[in-house]
Amino acid sequence: MIGSGFQVKFWGVRGSIPCSGRDMMKYGGNTSCIEVRCGDRLIILDGGTGMRELGQSLGDGKLEADVLLTHTHYDHILGLPFFAPFYSPQNKFRMWAGRGGHGKSLEQIMQTLMQSPLFPIPVEAFGSEMTYMDFDIGDSLDLGDGIRIRTTRLVHPNDATGYRIEFGGRAIAYVTDTEHTPGSLDQNIVDLVQGADALIYDSTYCDSEYPQHRGWGHSTWEEGVRICQEADVGKFYIFHHDPAHNDTFMDAVAIKASKMFSGAQVAHEGLTVDF
Repeated sequence: MIGSGFQVKFWGVRGSIPCSGRDMMKYGGNTSCIEVRCGDRLIILDGGTGMRELGQSLGDGKLEADVLLTHTHYDHILGLPFFAPFYSPQNKFRMWAGRGGHGKSLEQIMQTLMQSPLFPIPVEAFGSEMTYMDFDIGDSLDLGDGIRIRTTRLVHPNDATGYRIEFGGRAIAYVTDTEHTPGSLDQNIVDLVQGADALIYDSTYCDSEYPQHRGWGHSTWEEGVRICQEADVGKFYIFHHDPAHNDTFMDAVAIKASKMFSGAQVAHEGLTVDF
């Protein structure tokens, strides 16, 4: 019998590429990685550079976890080779990813990521028991212990997967990276997030910036607000910040977003939410 707690912690909130500097310290510069606790179970959303610090926080104890990848672009997987728990023989991991149009399995992609001359250590160096789980985007996944995952296809180059994690009568949705069509909500996303306690959404741009980035596969925080209002979502976490958006810029976004939707908050590294 596992516990009933449902908690989310942000370890990386940046998109596209990690960034640093005095003007990025408040929100952080690591790329996408989120720790989700469903009772005693650990789920990790994406393996961006924030995953390294997550690994350090977990210590040396025996560990078992599921890693859900939205897709395998660099900013969402760069932390995987630097996640220390992968190298411990006592640990077990299941790594999940939706099948994209590229036709490669997740295990093949990991082997490519960690091969010479791109990386000096092969994927076989992982001492843990690693199981690679490919699924068709749109499938529902049963992780056991009352944890149910729903998925949907996102509008992004090479495809990406949106997730809804349901546990203990609560639900959170993780929808990054995706591009919207102005004036028309993505019904797949609306259906996925309907009535969720929280939505973590690709808010790379503002509506005013979007026309210059059409076709890049990303959305805006204003679109996230519109989805939350349409789908009766409780909380909205603005996520996947553009590396050009410093703390001053994000502070302004936080003010504007909270005026449009009282449940809106700009995600920052270290933010922890209990549901």
